[in-house]
Amino acid sequence: MSESSAAAKAADRHTTDAGLLSPVRAGTPVEQAVSDAAWLQAMLDAEASLARAQAAIGVVPPSAAEAITAAAQADRLDLRALAVHARESANPVVGLVRALTRAVSAVDPVAAEYVHRGSTSQDIFDTAAMLVARNALRLLRTDLARVAEALAGLAREHRDTVLPGRTLALQAVPTTFGLKAAGWRRLVLDADARVATVLSGLPVSLGGAAGTLAGYVEYGADAERLVSAFAVETGLSAPVLPWHTLRTPIADLSAVLAHGAGALGKLAVDVQSLTRTEVGEVVEPHVPGRGSSSAMPQKRNPVLATLIRSAALQVPALAAVLTQCMLTEDERSAGAWHAEWQPLRECLRLTGGAAHTAVELAEGLVVRPERMRANLGLTGGQIVAERLVIVLAPILGKATARDLLTRATEAAEQHGRPLAEQLGAAPELMGRITSAELTRLCDPAGYVGAVSDLVERSLRQNSEA
Repeated sequence: MSESSAAAKAADRHTTDAGLLSPVRAGTPVEQAVSDAAWLQAMLDAEASLARAQAAIGVVPPSAAEAITAAAQADRLDLRALAVHARESANPVVGLVRALTRAVSAVDPVAAEYVHRGSTSQDIFDTAAMLVARNALRLLRTDLARVAEALAGLAREHRDTVLPGRTLALQAVPTTFGLKAAGWRRLVLDADARVATVLSGLPVSLGGAAGTLAGYVEYGADAERLVSAFAVETGLSAPVLPWHTLRTPIADLSAVLAHGAGALGKLAVDVQSLTRTEVGEVVEPHVPGRGSSSAMPQKRNPVLATLIRSAALQVPALAAVLTQCMLTEDERSAGAWHAEWQPLRECLRLTGGAAHTAVELAEGLVVRPERMRANLGLTGGQIVAERLVIVLAPILGKATARDLLTRATEAAEQHGRPLAEQLGAAPELMGRITSAELTRLCDPAGYVGAVSDLVERSLRQNSEA
């Protein structure tokens, strides 16, 4: 290897973000979809689409649009040089336009005169951002659909699999794993619906230097026709107004990505809780070597849930940065626009990485009903104390029934006795209720309310929608 190639390779190692500190997105499809190379190609696609749109309305020769489109290939440009050059203009489009103009001029000097005609950096970059977001959101929706399908299977299979419901970290009343899975699925479906809405309306950006489209008009374009033609060429929507400083599209993106990450994060934190050694009600899918500890050979850590949760904790904060960037001054911002770029990419790749990870988690999650049953028995029937208050209230009065259950549960715990046995010895209940009836009432499986109907209704409503 020559000295120059060795130096170039060393430089690449120091400038490439390989995902070492962000394993949730490392190696996932979204990582490539929002990479620097993808962003560069999206800016070139925006330039080519603009030239074709101008040709479609008769202000650029078709041959020039063809030459510009042919030259707009990211692999022909020096990505690192463009990045470094962006320090001189505070955005990457200025250097890109020069490089593209040189590339076009090399094959068609006349066509080079039509590169970036009447345009401005923000038109190209914001349109490219929407193209990148579109690709990332499509990947996100594909993964969300798979997660939802897997969770539907778990909800259906475990509709009546009883486990302890927990509130404020303690056992509360019984529920079923099917209802938990249906709840996770509901959040994922809600997230997907929001993504679909934003995806269907991602707009082109076309405003010229200060949002008046004056440069385009001066070159002979009809503004409305040009925006419409540009939207057709890119496959994006045509906005009513230029949005250089009207940042609703970015704020909308940030909102749906934060919601999506949060929906997946709920699944992750529940899995982490249920997979604790002391609980053991679910286990992540086993892959040899995964989850191993550098110090403790007995451990198999819940790494999928950990990765998802790590993303879900980051995205809302990054989304807040994007939302506050709506405070853009005048007709072009000096800093607020620029502050969006990296947080937007992080939101896209963290949420996309979390969704891709959640596919494996949901499709391979191991459910352990035997541990659920064992955990239901830990309190000796105290988990259904609410039910007993309701049943005994007509016999003793509500206040007396609640007082009795408070004393009985404390005594049962103190003496290590089942709640039914403790209640059977209570003087207040002598001759009023049988021990067999108390035993039946203390069975957690008999106190899950409308769980079956709730799960079925959730699954049915989505299929009908």
